[in-house]
Amino acid sequence: MTDPSGFLAVDSGGSGLRVVVGTAGRGVLARRESREPVRTGERGIDPGHLMEQLVPMVRASVAEAGVARLGVAVVGAAGLATLGDVLRAELPAALRREFGIGRVALAADAVTAYVGALGPRSGAVVAAGTGLIAIGTDLTRWRRADGWGHLLGDCGGGAWIGRAGLEAALRAYDGRPGGSDGLLARADELFGPMPGLPGKLYPRPDRPAVLASFAPQVAACADTDSVAADILRTAARHMAESAAAVCPTDGTSQVALTGGLFKLGDPLLAPVEEELSKRLPHARRVPAAGDPLDGSVRIATDLATGAPALPSDETMLCVVTRSGGR
Repeated sequence: MTDPSGFLAVDSGGSGLRVVVGTAGRGVLARRESREPVRTGERGIDPGHLMEQLVPMVRASVAEAGVARLGVAVVGAAGLATLGDVLRAELPAALRREFGIGRVALAADAVTAYVGALGPRSGAVVAAGTGLIAIGTDLTRWRRADGWGHLLGDCGGGAWIGRAGLEAALRAYDGRPGGSDGLLARADELFGPMPGLPGKLYPRPDRPAVLASFAPQVAACADTDSVAADILRTAARHMAESAAAVCPTDGTSQVALTGGLFKLGDPLLAPVEEELSKRLPHARRVPAAGDPLDGSVRIATDLATGAPALPSDETMLCVVTRSGGR
C-alpha cells in the first residue's frame, strides 16, 4: 500500500551524501548513502554533481518506501552559508523537475546538526566532523562561529586535527622542534614515505577528508605522545571558544556536541568538556538527541505538516515554494 505523499531528507557533508525518504505519519522508510562528497568549484557547491548522485538514490528510496510522490524536501549542505548561492538558485527547480517536489528547505548543515541535536530549543551546538562549526539560537535568530573551511578555519575539526598531526610528523621527519616520532610512524604507515605526501595530498579534490582521515591516528597517540595530546587540547579550546561565541547568555541554554569527530572518544571529549565548563558555566550540557540527518528528517516532517518552529535566514535556513517564493 502506498502512502500518498512523502518527504526527502538529505545530509550533504564533507565525507559524503546521506538520503532518507519517509512520511510524516510513518517516519523514515528508506535510506541510501554515498561516500563521495559533493564537489565545490568556482561557483561554490555544485548542484549538478549533487543531483547526479541524488537522482538514483532518491528513485531507489522512493520505490523501497512505497510513496506515491514526494511533497517536500530538506537539503542540509556543508558550506551552504558561504558557498551556496548557486545551489539555492538552481536546486529547488531541479528537484521539481526530477521529482515534482513543491516545497524545498535549504539548510546549512550546521542548522540540521542543531535541530538533530537539540530540536527547537535555545542553546548552542558544536558540529564537528571533517570541518567544524558552532551554531546557536535564541529561537529568534541564528548565530554561527567558524565553519570557514579547512584553509581559513574549521579550527578543531577533523581536517584541522589531521593537518596538525601531519605537520608534527613532518617536523619529526625534518628534525625540527615540535615533531612527533609516533605520528611520523603512523603517517608513514598510512600515506607512505613523507617526501611523497605533498604530491598525494595537494592535488586531491577531497583534501579535507584526506586530512581528517589522520585525526584518529592523533587520538590513538594522545595517551603516550605529548604532541598529539597538545593538538587535541588545542582543538578542544577552539571548539569551546566557538560555542561560547554563539551560545545565548540566559540560564535556559543547552549545549550539545554532534558529529563523527567525537567518536575519537575520551582523548578529545575529556578536554572538550573541561574547556566548555570554563567558557560556558551557565549552559547545561546535554547529549545530542540525533545527528544532522535526523535534523533534516525533523525539519522535513515539520514542513510536511506545517512550518518549522525555527528562525528563517536567507543563508542558513530558507524554504522555497513551487512558485519560487520564500
